[in-house]
Amino acid sequence: MSLRPPCLGQVSVPGRDTGLSVLEAEMMSEAAAALGRAGTRAEAALARLTDPEALAEAGREVLLRQAADAVWSFFIQREACGLKDQRQVIADLAIPRAVLVRIGAR
Repeated sequence: MSLRPPCLGQVSVPGRDTGLSVLEAEMMSEAAAALGRAGTRAEAALARLTDPEALAEAGREVLLRQAADAVWSFFIQREACGLKDQRQVIADLAIPRAVLVRIGAR
């Protein structure tokens, strides 16, 4: 009689999910959802920077700080997902230099 060690998700059987593959899929799904939420918060904070009513109510410095926090969180979440290059995001969201300076991005 021979004993063999259990397979820990190394061999994939079509149509049969292992506990490990289900967990990995759930973790990837949650990371993607968190990235989406962080992106939405960053977009909203950047939009408030151009809203005259928000500027009059809160002040430019407060809105810049909030936008910098939201963008920094978004960048961190992107890096956690393996997306290291922020240049395209900076261009797509038209992130102002005043926000980038506050988070140290170039």
